[in-house]
Amino acid sequence: MVSRFTPVALGGVAMLFAAVTACSPVEDDTTTAGTSASASADACAPGQLATKTAGKLTIGTDNPAYEPWFSDNKPDNGKGFESAVAYAVAERLGYQTANVVWTSVTFNNAIAPGPKAFDVDINQFSITDERKAAVDFSSPYYLVRQTVITTKGSKIEGKKTLAELADAKLGAQVGTTSYQAITDVIKPTAKPSVFNNNDDAKKALENGTVDGIVVDLPTAFYMTAAELKDGLIVGQLPQVGVPEQFGLVLDKGSPLTGCVSKAVDQLRQDGTLAVLEKTWLADTAGAPELQ
Repeated sequence: MVSRFTPVALGGVAMLFAAVTACSPVEDDTTTAGTSASASADACAPGQLATKTAGKLTIGTDNPAYEPWFSDNKPDNGKGFESAVAYAVAERLGYQTANVVWTSVTFNNAIAPGPKAFDVDINQFSITDERKAAVDFSSPYYLVRQTVITTKGSKIEGKKTLAELADAKLGAQVGTTSYQAITDVIKPTAKPSVFNNNDDAKKALENGTVDGIVVDLPTAFYMTAAELKDGLIVGQLPQVGVPEQFGLVLDKGSPLTGCVSKAVDQLRQDGTLAVLEKTWLADTAGAPELQ
């Protein structure tokens, strides 16, 4: 639906985001870190894919579904970057809004081995070799930067280097590349705390259990501006090696993988992904890189 690609008022802080947003460098990403199976025209006939339910496309995501990826914890409203991307992909595959079905799937269950209850899942899944052993990924739809956030008065407020975070108590959601970024990039002396979800991580930051938490950049902007009292962005972590990328998750060996990747590639090439980023995600201004 064309209306899915137009800005929708979020209210409050999210309106500020829409005013200051700018595109991440998706157009610079010519690699396909996910599965890039070829998809013939016949195999990808609009609305005729071998989906879980004939004539329907079932999309999974977590509950709660967080801002700015989704809005009001309602994945089916088309608001938020990943909701908009999901509907754009569905439309390219021949499934209009009425034929898209959402189902709740936890982050860890979505990437665990075994049959899935969804056709595709979208939930800020970074594409990694380890995960590709258990599931398929589409072509990447977003380039990711991990970011350290804290609150005013924290011992890491104003820190500018990774070395200055060495003695910090940090945490992140279980099973995420945010947690891996702490252990592999920051390498603090204290073992990082692990949380079931970002809400638990945020509470730990608010009550002082941790000095800071690591999340992706758009989530960092939203949390510090709209959810945390006196929230602050400490800085982005340096990009190491191949840029981290988000992809849609599918069953291992899914017959849909090639078609979904083809749809994502088309959305990147025609500028739709860039438009959706500009509409829903925040600029990198105010998030310096930690050295």
